[in-house]
Amino acid sequence: MIILASASPRRKELLKLIFEEFEVIPADIDETVRKAIEIEQYPEYLALKKSRHIAEKRPASDVVIGCDTGVFIDDMMLGKPEDETQAEAMLKLLSGRTHKVITGCSIFYKGQNISFSETTEVEFYHLSETDIKEYILTGEPMDKAGAYGIQGKGALIVKRINGDYYNVMGMPVGMLKQKLKMFL
Repeated sequence: MIILASASPRRKELLKLIFEEFEVIPADIDETVRKAIEIEQYPEYLALKKSRHIAEKRPASDVVIGCDTGVFIDDMMLGKPEDETQAEAMLKLLSGRTHKVITGCSIFYKGQNISFSETTEVEFYHLSETDIKEYILTGEPMDKAGAYGIQGKGALIVKRINGDYYNVMGMPVGMLKQKLKMFL
């Protein structure tokens, strides 16, 4: 059985590119990160925590995949905004600038684990106050790291990317498929 340890509808959609059938079991974990972990390693660390949490409760023959995505700028990780004010602040910070999107992935299978990260650089257009307010009104920023989704209306504020588009959505499917070949 293939298990996706995530509640993300985007990750579910993306994993369908690799597997026709799988089960979704969200990992309800404490997302606190140890202080010794470098900030850009947070997504991989959290992906490992998520996949391990589910793998410990499943048969070893199950393939458990965990992912976590963060948006990084100015030595900070931007998570999901708690409210519209926080979404506005994030979008202002990203406006006209390049940031990194890092997705960590972790796979457990038959007692073995492999974890990795993928990084994509994303550059935003300069956003006016109106641009930001209109985007927030779509509701799209509220459940996404960095307060935007490249696969939706967020595409209108992205000037360019350097790297894996699907990584920005939350799962680097090409790299994940390659890593799964080591197990399957």
